[in-house]
Formats: sequence, C-alpha cells, structure tokens
Amino acid sequence: MTNKKRHKHSRERRRSQAISNSVHSSRERIFFKKGKRSISDDDLLASIVMNNGTASQSDIIEDLNLGRGDRKIVHLILEELCDHKILYNDDKNYTLRQPETFIIGTLTVNPRGFAFAAIEVEPGQKPREDLFVGARSLKSARHGDRVLLKVIIKGGRRPEGRVLRILERGINQMVGIYTAAKPLGLVHPEDNRFAFTVQVGSQDTMGAKNGEAVVVKLDHLPEEEEAGFPRGKIIEVLGDPDSIQVQTEMVIRKFDLPFVFDHEVREQVAAIDHNITMTPDRLDLREVNHITIDGETARDFDDAVAVRETTIGWQLHVSIADVSHYVPLGSALDNEAYKRGTSVYFPTRVVPMLPEELSNDLCSLVPHQPRYAFTAILDFDRQGKLKKNKFTKSIIESQQRMTYNKVAALINKEDDELAQQYTAILPMLGQMEKLAKVLLKKRQKRGSIGFELPEAVIEIDDNDEVKGIRRTERNFAHQIIEEFMLAANEAVAKTLSDNKLKDGIYRIHETPDPLKVGEFSQFAKGMGLNLPDDAGTPAWFGEVLKMVKGSPKEYIINNLLLRTMKQARYSINNTGHFGLAASHYTHFTSPIRRYPDLMVHRALAAWLNHEHKNNSQEEAAEFLSKRERVAVDAEREMVDRLKVRYMEDKVGEEFDGLISGVTSFGLFVELSESFISGGVAIKDLDDDYYEIDEKNHRLIGRRFHKTYQIGTPVRLRLVSVEKSRRRINFMIL
Repeated sequence: MTNKKRHKHSRERRRSQAISNSVHSSRERIFFKKGKRSISDDDLLASIVMNNGTASQSDIIEDLNLGRGDRKIVHLILEELCDHKILYNDDKNYTLRQPETFIIGTLTVNPRGFAFAAIEVEPGQKPREDLFVGARSLKSARHGDRVLLKVIIKGGRRPEGRVLRILERGINQMVGIYTAAKPLGLVHPEDNRFAFTVQVGSQDTMGAKNGEAVVVKLDHLPEEEEAGFPRGKIIEVLGDPDSIQVQTEMVIRKFDLPFVFDHEVREQVAAIDHNITMTPDRLDLREVNHITIDGETARDFDDAVAVRETTIGWQLHVSIADVSHYVPLGSALDNEAYKRGTSVYFPTRVVPMLPEELSNDLCSLVPHQPRYAFTAILDFDRQGKLKKNKFTKSIIESQQRMTYNKVAALINKEDDELAQQYTAILPMLGQMEKLAKVLLKKRQKRGSIGFELPEAVIEIDDNDEVKGIRRTERNFAHQIIEEFMLAANEAVAKTLSDNKLKDGIYRIHETPDPLKVGEFSQFAKGMGLNLPDDAGTPAWFGEVLKMVKGSPKEYIINNLLLRTMKQARYSINNTGHFGLAASHYTHFTSPIRRYPDLMVHRALAAWLNHEHKNNSQEEAAEFLSKRERVAVDAEREMVDRLKVRYMEDKVGEEFDGLISGVTSFGLFVELSESFISGGVAIKDLDDDYYEIDEKNHRLIGRRFHKTYQIGTPVRLRLVSVEKSRRRINFMIL
C-alpha cells in the first residue's frame, strides 16, 4: 500500500472512530463543515424525522442542501447510527428504530439558561409533562421557538431533551431598551430569557433616544449568526420606561396582545342596530326585578340576577348579556374576539376582547335600559337541589346597579339611611342571602374546595404613580354572586352534556397527581396533622383546609395544597371540575370578556332553535386555554412591575412577612399585608451554613440547626430593588 493510500485510510478510520465515540454523547456532535455551517448527526436525524421517520441518503442530502462530495461522510454517519441501533437500513432507506423518542415542542427558557419544552400531542391525547432541556442542549434555539427534540435518558434520571432542529422562530420582535452607539446601536431585550443583544443600524432606529423603550423586529439570519448578535430594526418607540403607562405598553407588546381593532371590525360595530326589538325566540323579562352587583369601579356589567321565594324554595334568574346577538359567527368582529380569547385587565387599563361600544354599552346591563340577554331560570328546593331549569333568549331591564359593599351593608343591616334608599329591593336581597347560603352549604358538603386566596389591589394616583397596595376585601355579597354564577354554569354544562351538544366546551379541572398528594401528605403528617382517609378527593382537601383554618399552619398548608393542583382548562370532554367537586362545569356567565362563554351561548341557542350542528371544538378549546394563560401571565407581570416601583423608595424599611418558598439559593418571602414577594439570598443567611431539605420545604443550619421553613413568619428589611430585573431583595432580621 502506498503512503498516500495508507494516510487516506488512516484519516477515514480516525473519522469513523470519532463518529463512533460521539454518537451516544449528550453534547452536539460536529463532523464536518459546509461553508460556515457545521453538520452533525443531529442534522441527519432531524432530516429523517421530518420525512416521517424514513429517508434515503439522497433525501437527506437534498434536505440539508449538501453536495455530491458530502455523500461519503453522510454515509459513514448513517452507518454508525445503524450500528448503535438508532437507525436501521433496508438497503434503500434509513428508518428510526424509536420514533417515539423524537418529539416537537415549544421552548420556555429560564433566565439561568436551561429550558422546558411544552410537548405537542395529537388531538384527543392527554397532555404530556414538559421536557427539561439543558443549556448546552439548546444550541441556538431561543425562548418561544418551536423545535424538534430528541429525548435522552441519563442513568435512570428523568428524561431530558436535546434540540435537533429549530422548526419555527417563536419570537420575531421583542421589547427592549435602546442604547445609542456608533456604528451600531444596541437594543437590550427587557426579557432576561433572551441572552443576547440586538444590533440596530443608524437608519433603523426610528429616532429612538438613548434609554427609551422600543420594539425591535429581528432580521431572519442563519442559525449560527442568530446565536450571536442578531440584527434588527426598531419598529416602535414606546418612550420613557419609568412611566407606568409605558410599562403597560411594554407588557402588551411583550405578550403580543392584540390591542387595536382594525377598520373592518370598526365598520361592523358602527353598523350595529341599537334598537331593542322583541322577537318570537325571546322572552320578555323586563318585569322581573333584575339587579347587577359588581365592584365600585366596574365598567361592564355582563350579569344581572333576580330571586323570588316559591312554595318549594326559590326561583333564580341569572341573565347574561347576549353578546352572540351582536357578534355573528365568522364575522370580522368574531374572528378578532376569538384571536384575543379573553379581555386582559391591568391596573391602568383594559385590553378588551370586544370594542367598548359593545362591552361598555350595548352588551352592558346598565340600569333602566332594555338589553338583550340570555337567561337561565333555575328552581331550587329548600336544600339547594336544582328541581327545574329553563334557558331562553330574553329582554331584561336591570332595576339597580348595586355594589358588593352596598349589598353587604344592607344584608348586615349596617346603614339605616342606605336601607331607606333601597327599600324596594330589601326583601329580594334577604332571599338572595338565604339561597346563597343554602347553595354554599350544599357545595361544601359535596367536597368543593374553599381556598382562601386574597389578592393585591394596586391604587394609582393622579400623577401616574403607585399610591398603595392593599389586600382585597371580600364580603358575603361576593359569595352571593359567586354561588349564583356557579349554579348557572353547572346547569348549562349539564344541559350540554345530557344533550351531547359538541359546539360548546367545558371548563375542566383534572384530579391532582397522586404522587404530589402523597408528598404533601407525608409532609403534613410530619407537621403533626392527623389527616383523614381518602387522600386526594375534593372532600379530603376541604377537610385538610378546615383543620388548619385560623392557625399558624394555614398559610403553608394552603400554599402547598395549591401546588398539588393541576391547571383548569377548556376541553370538549366533560371530565368534571375537581376543585368545585362538580360533575359538570362550563363558562356561561361572562361572554363580554371570555370567548368560551360566547361559544357556549351559541351552542345553547342553536339547540333551543333545533339548529345544532355538533361541530367538534377541540382546536378552539386548546387555543383558548393558551390565550387564558397568556392573559394571566401578562396581568401578573404588570402587577409585579408596579410592586417593584412601589418598593423602590422604601429601601431600609422593615416589614412583616412569611417564607413562601425555599430553594438551594435562598428563600422567597411575601409581605403579609400587600402580598409583595421578594427574595433572601442564601449568602445573606450568614450565621450558619444552610442546606436544603426539599422534602420538608426548609433550610437547616449545619452547625446550629436553625430552620427556615415555608410558612414561617419573619421580620424583614428591604435591602435593594432591581427595577430592570423586577427583583426585590430582603434580609431577615
């Protein structure tokens, strides 16, 4: 053999050995360069997966845009993958041996670099648990990207994922802070899940000034270039990021909330007939003594109620704004409402699902104005059992716009002057109180879980500053409306189910994971709680909450029980609502602000008119569940931004709080009155070396055995506020 041939065979053996040694590595394997691009076995596997699990060598070369000269190295890699039982070859095609280990998901990146992938499943399949993806396995994938992943298992640990290919960039534009510079300005993404800076040419700044909040659109570049410093163009200048109004705009853009109604929608709204006309399919209920009960600052009133005593118990009218009358299925207005899915409520403004002409006027059940409604007429006996129901399109006229505080004062007989003003409705309010108490008792008896979840109310002053943050206050008037709405929703859901009406969707809440319930039970017993049998049933949850109500353990038990719960969602399958211990549940009572309620109205109306089409709404249920989660996340982030601004000038002040979470890097704490959350770094617990006891949610000092456990009251001093990162840092006194 000549020296030239010997060297050639030696190079091929080394290359083959390099391939063999790296096939099972969890790192990305790079084998050769194609111009600026590196090609690995991951690329070949991705190509086969995207070709339905089987592909020829020619298919792969064509998919990866390789040349004839690359055939030999591609063949070597493919053969090694066959040797390692990842592929098999039938002399024509290469086929995946375990196609189920290749999945598609959407990434949620953590600021610390790792990510979780929400896995896509086929319609009708149960959702799968999110897949962990380590920082090194992300390659150039970013937060929000839709990616192809390979599931890998290391030594019996939980499965992890490795990104094989980016299928779709999830984020094409983002909010950031502009830094003026030459020759290229920079936009620093405000979302710390994006670990890069965007370069902006001088001609693409839209006149943005240094330090202003902007929206930047990313250029589409090859993966390798995007992994470094992507280029972009500023498409909107939002202004001073210290302004609360600008902060609100930043959240709206960050979560990609549709906030402008286009010309076609505006034209449709302008053409709506404002006249209220009785038609054969409607019942005239204007003589029924409906009232609305809402908060003091409410602007849209989508539900009105009336109660009268009967020989067997009570008759309840729950009348809901008939949004479907004004929003025809498939119209521009309907398409826009579906795209939004829900209204989003910020302390400074609302991003509504419907234009204000509808939400605050035509569909708002304002007093002394006739309005189209959809009414549930429910007859209960003295034990709260539903004996009869009727659903009908109607015309109603609310007699009073009441508030929770006024109703509470009236039923508690706290204000004689107020009682004189509302003499006409006092008897009905008394019957409302009686019916609500009966319904509440019945619901609790069946096991409905009564979590006490007060929230923070943020007050904004005339100067656009946070004036104060306080705990929400509930009274029995809130309970009255809650019980009546729950009763209507359950009755409608049972009608959908009994008549197999598929055009509507259900609101479901699935049974908690038994493993999580078991972990909680073990912890609770360690705290001295004598838990009842039947762990994991709704009644069991309710009993546990009763055991600790009013005690120092109440916070920690409520908090940890909530963590065992799954997230409620929309579904075409009626699997019941665990938290409410309800066999049937849906959303019917808020079509002004929730699209699922509008769907249920349409399904019920079509059934009443014998026009039901029974079209499956599976895709809509999944999409609207996602829209709801986006709205919740956006609202929560806006509140967090305002909390940070409120605390900014309080550095050095002391507060009472509770430990709300325990991690290996420190504690999470929550202030008792305002529910403002912050952190205590483990380095600031400098009186000992603390180790985490995850099972018991606590840190324990190695030398002195001092313990910091979730739920423990603490006295705190505010150390610093990192406004840009929305972090509030405390130390324990």
